[in-house]
Formats: sequence, structure tokens, C-alpha cells
Amino acid sequence: MKDEVNQLKSRRGYITMVLISVVLGLMIAVQFKVTQGSPTDFTRRTQDVVAELKQVKEERDNLKNELDELNFNFNKIVSGKNESQDALLSELSKARKASGLIAVKGPGVIVVLNDSSRSIKPGDDPNLYLIHDEDLLKVINELRAAGAEAISINGQRMLATSEIRCAGPTIQVNGNRIAPPFAISAIGDVGLLESSLRMKGGVLENLEFWGISTNLDKPKEVIIPAYLGTIKFKFAAPIEGE
Repeated sequence: MKDEVNQLKSRRGYITMVLISVVLGLMIAVQFKVTQGSPTDFTRRTQDVVAELKQVKEERDNLKNELDELNFNFNKIVSGKNESQDALLSELSKARKASGLIAVKGPGVIVVLNDSSRSIKPGDDPNLYLIHDEDLLKVINELRAAGAEAISINGQRMLATSEIRCAGPTIQVNGNRIAPPFAISAIGDVGLLESSLRMKGGVLENLEFWGISTNLDKPKEVIIPAYLGTIKFKFAAPIEGE
């Protein structure tokens, strides 16, 4: 009986030792596996994550800067404060004004001419008592020589390409027939414009000699309409680089 008890104790002790050995072996294996690659792998993975995070932050900052710049330019355009746009619009306005495509106003004179009401003397040429295209051309040339910046005849804006020519009993300007009285409006230095027309032996004095009615007015503001026709260049072309 005593021997059987001793054998049972020996078996229990052996089994216990085996179990303890197995558990210790598993713990050592797990610990070895955990500690085997942890320092290097952990450091590498940490560095990779930090690098990715830094790159993402840089991309985010770049996108934010681009967005801020786009919003700034958009707000400038919407508010009409874009410098390049303002410069372009300013140059376009100057070109349209210089070409006569927009109505203008300013100080100036208005000269009204009408055929003579004087009785024609025997032997006189009746054409001398009428206003002709060449008379209007003389007035226009004098006004331009005096620095007129804009001119119109009976509402027809005068351009560099405008024609003044006889068309039967009427005169043709910009392809439109006009008849007396002729109201010639000009914007510029009022004193120079008036003196160029009223000089002794000048165009108005010569017209008045034949009884042509002339009236020169100096209103506070002269309004000259825009040219309403079409401008076409069939043969003239811009020079490259100009």
C-alpha cells in the first residue's frame, strides 16, 4: 500500500514537472518571438508613419495655399478689382472713345449753317447762296486743326473714314443724306474752336459774305453721339509686333 502511494506521488510530480516545462517553454517561445523583431520593426514602422504623416501635411498645406489663392483671385474678379482686367477695360474704353464708337460729352461749340435767304442778283450764280459739301469740309477741317476731339454733323459722328459729298440737293455723310440746316457739333477747347472759325477771312466770314446763315453757340456741355454704322477693313491688316 505504501509503495502504491509513493508511485502515485511520483507520477503526479512527473506530470507537474512536464506541465511546468511545457508552460515555461511556450512562454519563452512567445517572448522570444515578440522580442525578436520588435525593436527594429517598431522603429521602422514608426519612421514610415511619421514620414507619411509629414507628406500628407505638406500636401494639405499646398492645397490650402492654392485654394486661398484661387479664392483671392476670384474675389478680386467678382469685385472688379483685378488689376489686369481693369487695365484691359481701360484700354478698351480709350480705343472705343478714340474710334468714335461711344457717345461723348464735354465743352465745345455748335455751329448751325443754313442756306442764304438773300435775293439772288441778276447774273449771280445761285449755287453761291447754297451750302455745299466743300463748305462743310472746310468747317470740319478748321475744327480738327483747332484740336476738336469729337465732331458730328446733324447727329452723324465723324470718323477718319467718314465721307462728306454732294448727293443731289442733299449732302451725304456716313452714307446718310442730310439737308440744311446743318448743325456741326465739336468738343474741345472752346476758345480755340471759336477763334479758328471766326478768324478774319476764315470760313464763317466767307460764308456770311454770300448771306449764308451762321450761328455759333457755346453751350455748357456738348453731347456727340456714337457712330452707328459698321466698320470693315477689307484690305488693311495690322502689322505683326506693332
